[in-house]
Amino acid sequence: MTLIDRLHEALGPGAVLTEPDDVASYVADWTGRFRGSPTAVVRPADTGQVAAVVGLCADAGVAVVPQGGNTGLAAGATPRGGEVVLSLERMRRVRDVDPVADTITVEAGAVLQTVQEAARQAGRLFPLSLGSEGSCTIGGNVATNAGGTAVLRYGMMRDLVLGLEVVLPDGRVWHGLRALRKDNTGYDLKQLFIGSEGTLGIVTAAVLRLVPATPRRATALLALPDVECAVGLLPVLREHGGGLLTAWELLNRQAVDLVVDHLPGVRDPFDGIHGWYGLVELAGTSDDVDERLDAALAAAVGPDLAVDAVVAGGPAQRASLWALREGVSEAQRIEGVSVKHDVTVPIAELPRFVARTGPRLEELLPGVRLVTYGHVGDGNLHYNLSAPAGNDDALRAAAPDLTAAVYDEVAALGGSISAEHGLGALKRQAAAAYKSDVENDLMRAVKQALDPRGAMNPGKVLP
Repeated sequence: MTLIDRLHEALGPGAVLTEPDDVASYVADWTGRFRGSPTAVVRPADTGQVAAVVGLCADAGVAVVPQGGNTGLAAGATPRGGEVVLSLERMRRVRDVDPVADTITVEAGAVLQTVQEAARQAGRLFPLSLGSEGSCTIGGNVATNAGGTAVLRYGMMRDLVLGLEVVLPDGRVWHGLRALRKDNTGYDLKQLFIGSEGTLGIVTAAVLRLVPATPRRATALLALPDVECAVGLLPVLREHGGGLLTAWELLNRQAVDLVVDHLPGVRDPFDGIHGWYGLVELAGTSDDVDERLDAALAAAVGPDLAVDAVVAGGPAQRASLWALREGVSEAQRIEGVSVKHDVTVPIAELPRFVARTGPRLEELLPGVRLVTYGHVGDGNLHYNLSAPAGNDDALRAAAPDLTAAVYDEVAALGGSISAEHGLGALKRQAAAAYKSDVENDLMRAVKQALDPRGAMNPGKVLP
């Protein structure tokens, strides 16, 4: 029997796809830049079937590429050629919600928005929040250590995972779905798989941490003179918002213009033109949230920090303010060719990074458009580049030099070239170049120990 025959036998009808039309949506990344030709796409329905697929592929010497919602921006779930793509889209169950222990146990194919809703129905909150939450999946969130807009308050995905169920490269299953806050019995194995992008094993389920619901939200958009003011406002917002401060987001003029131009119903709420914008949100359970935001704005708005502010008067206006922030990636995609950088530097260095990098890029490609947005509270900027008007070819030609200039500046300031999108195929070579020999050796040692055949998601993370 061939591998395809064995996969059909193990998974049943409709679970093994080989026809070009059937596999088309699985073979390219979200940006369309990377594309591969898999041997097949398989859609297992449970952990046992995932283990069976991995075991069959191991016997046949065929590599496996795990895939969730396929919304990543670093080609971490894209095949190269000849692998079996293992889609977890059929594994969407919410296995358990425990409002006493504040946990939720879900399968890897569960869409983030579905998990948020299940937590909401139990009177709790799963706080991971991403622009792609209607399509990204929990397995992908774990595999990339997803961040999002609420990291300032709740941390990254790594901070929200209590336990994992993982199919290992040899087909064995690690049953690590422990809903424990304390487990001091050796290495914290789940941390090996969080952020590993499927290169060490396939996450099939997770126990996630819930937090108390925050039905009251106070949101405002601030007009800012520059990035230095955005950084200067962070301690002001922390002082008045305290533990209620959930988000402090940043957008530049170019990002706002793209969203307003391309996404229907979205507008700039200010009458004047401003170079930078900050979106702040506090969340809690009482009117105290509104009072604290008012106090923060009273301290912030003035000639030294924020020029102006618009406070959301209700859910509809809050949604319209967030649409400015969350629509940037889609608007830039509509605009045309772009070069994306997901970088992080120490928060205090954000103004220096912006001030030094922009002029350098203008030297390399006159007229390049800087589309900058991100998370002030954790130093993460999506420092994206759009082509000079009507000149996509120039951006494509200059992209390697532009990216090198960005990464060099990040490294000089003690930052990281990947904050929350992962490395995938896109950044694996660059990441190795900016890491020390010791770091690279440690990562290779872990890979060798768990996946000596290199069969799990080859060509990703490690060079």
